[in-house]
Amino acid sequence: MNTPEQLSDTSCGFIALVGAPNAGKSTLLNSLVGTKVSIVTHKAQTTRSQVRGVVTLDKAQLVFIDTPGIFAPKRRLDRAMVDSAWGGAGDADIVALIVDVDRGVTPELEKLLEGLENVNHPRILILNKIDTVKNEELLALSESINAKLRFEATFMISALKGYGVQDFMDWCVKHIPPGPWHFPEDHLTDLTMAITAAEITREKLFLRVHDEIPYNSTVETESFKIQKDGSYKIDQVIYLSRESHKKIVLGAGGQTIKAIGAESRKELMAMYEVPIHLFLFVKVREKWGDDPERYREMGLEYPHGKN
Repeated sequence: MNTPEQLSDTSCGFIALVGAPNAGKSTLLNSLVGTKVSIVTHKAQTTRSQVRGVVTLDKAQLVFIDTPGIFAPKRRLDRAMVDSAWGGAGDADIVALIVDVDRGVTPELEKLLEGLENVNHPRILILNKIDTVKNEELLALSESINAKLRFEATFMISALKGYGVQDFMDWCVKHIPPGPWHFPEDHLTDLTMAITAAEITREKLFLRVHDEIPYNSTVETESFKIQKDGSYKIDQVIYLSRESHKKIVLGAGGQTIKAIGAESRKELMAMYEVPIHLFLFVKVREKWGDDPERYREMGLEYPHGKN
């Protein structure tokens, strides 16, 4: 952390990344931080709670908050995720709206713009995936969205390829408030190693069986131990809502679960640079979506009332 004499000339700000599901928020966060801190899949709504990525540049510390995609909630878990997203926007110093330019102005985006009218912090517009449309379409989209809501600045980027990301970061450095840093200089995320490991396995699960298994499955790290030889022993449980899904996740002769474990282990070893002993277990908990403990594990507030 910075010392008292440094506090007078340091700055620190929280920047919330909000948008519709699959707008590219997680990809942008990973690009900003320079490493993977948020899972990325082609399946919508894979980010479930707020993930913070920390970037420290000279005397400025930027804390980017990857929020769940904002959408029309249908279930209890959906409501918890949307509440988390709007909570992240309300608590931030700057709110960045990420828009997938391929989709343009959708009813979903219109709702987002309505909600952002109530956010009093500086708002900026980020048009993502600019390499997929023509320049004249980008300019028309920018004008259309800016006419609906006032933004302090507009950035055109490709989070996947890194185009324009540095310009966005430079703008944030100039506009965050003065103050002490919230995290050590070498800190990249506020996720614990156990939660990060669970998120990596959940990503591999979704990528492997996204067509067969519905969105309402989750992964929890039950045990994360550092062995005497420096290796990590990790026990994780994949929770499913139906018995019929168990066979799909296990696969014939256990091949699917082995593949998920191998892919997760490979990424965790690259991330932590130590040998990883990963053990996956599959359990059916039909009403896990109504269990407050599962929400706490995901870092979400449990929404009471009807599903």
